[in-house]
Amino acid sequence: MSQEILSAMKIVLVTFFTSALIQPLMKKVAKHIDAMDKPRSDEGNRHIHKKEVPKLGAVGIFLGFLFGYMLFGEQSLQMNSILIGSFIIVLVGIVDDINSIRASYKFLGQIIAASVIVFYGGILLNNVTALGFSINFGIWSYPLTILFIVACCNIINLIDGLDGLSGGICSIFYLTIGIIGFYQARSGSLVMLLTFIMLGSTLGFLLHNFYPATIFAGDCTQFEGFIIAVISLLEFKGPALTSLFVPLLILAIPILDTTFAIVRRILKRQPIFSPDKEHLHHQLLGMNFSQRTTVLIIYCINILFAAASILYQLKDPVIGKVIYIILLIIVFWFVFHTSIISDKSPKLTKKVKDKLHVKTPIKTKKRRKATSKK
Repeated sequence: MSQEILSAMKIVLVTFFTSALIQPLMKKVAKHIDAMDKPRSDEGNRHIHKKEVPKLGAVGIFLGFLFGYMLFGEQSLQMNSILIGSFIIVLVGIVDDINSIRASYKFLGQIIAASVIVFYGGILLNNVTALGFSINFGIWSYPLTILFIVACCNIINLIDGLDGLSGGICSIFYLTIGIIGFYQARSGSLVMLLTFIMLGSTLGFLLHNFYPATIFAGDCTQFEGFIIAVISLLEFKGPALTSLFVPLLILAIPILDTTFAIVRRILKRQPIFSPDKEHLHHQLLGMNFSQRTTVLIIYCINILFAAASILYQLKDPVIGKVIYIILLIIVFWFVFHTSIISDKSPKLTKKVKDKLHVKTPIKTKKRRKATSKK
C-alpha cells in the first residue's frame, strides 16, 4: 500500500473518530440551549420524525474539520479564507437552530462567507474553455462565484430531509473526489486534504445520524455545501468546460431535486424557500418504501452518478456520457410519473400525503334538504 493511501486513511480515521466522539457532546449542548428539532404537523412542514431530536450535528462535523486541519493542514491565504467563511456559515446556522431567523438573514450570511472566499482567498471561477472556444467571465467571475457557493449551501440544506440523507450524499461526493485525485496523483494538494478531512468528519456524524437518527445536522448543514463548493472551485475550474460539471454531476440528485422544487413552487405560486412534502424522498416514501430503504435507494442512484463521473474523468469519457444520459432519462421518467413538479398523479399525491400524515381538506357535497309539497 502506497504512502499516499496510508496518509489519506490516517486523515479519514482520525477525523472520523473525532467527529463520532464529539456528537454525544453536541446532543447535550443542543438540549441545554434548546436547539431541538420539534416535530410539527402543519401543512407543508417537512418533519417526519415523531419526537424531539437534537440539532447541531453539523457543528460536530465542523469541529472534526478544525481538528483535522490543526493536525494535518498547512497555513495559507486560501485556507484562512476557508476557515473564516466556514465560521460565518456555522455561526449563522447555530443561531437559526436555536431560534429560527429569516431566510434573508441566512442568505446574507452565505453571501458574506462566499465573499470572503472570493475577495480574500482569491478563489474564483474566472474562465472556461471547451471545443476550442474560451469564455472569460471578467468582472462577472466575482458574482458568479459567489452565486455558485451560495447555491451549493442551499442545495445540501434542502436535501436534508431524512435520517442520513445529506450526510451520505456528501460522503459519496468526498469519496469520489478522493478517488479521482488519487488516480491523477494529486494526493498532497489542498483540495485532497479538505476532501479527506470532510469525508472522515461526515462519516463520524453519519454514525449517529443514520436511521434512526439520534442527532440532526441542523441548519449548519450549509457548512457541508460550502466546503463542497470550495472543493469544486479549487479542483475543477480548469481548462475543460465539462470538468466543472464533474462535481455537479456527482451531486446530480440534490441539484435536480432543488431545481424541481423551485419549478414546483413557481408553478404553484408559492415562495421559493417555502417548505413542502413533494421532494424526491417524499415521493419514494409515498410508494411505501421505509425511511431506511428510501435513503439507500437515493444512495444507490448517487453512487451510479459518481461511478459515471469516475469513468468519465479517468477511463472512458464516452461510456461516462452514456451512463450520465441513461441515469438522467430514468430520473426524468420518474419525475413525470410522480407529483414532484405538479399534481399530475392524484393517487400518488394522496399516497404521499397519507404516508407523511398531511391533512388534506375533504370535499363534501352539500346535501339538499328534500322538501315535500303538502
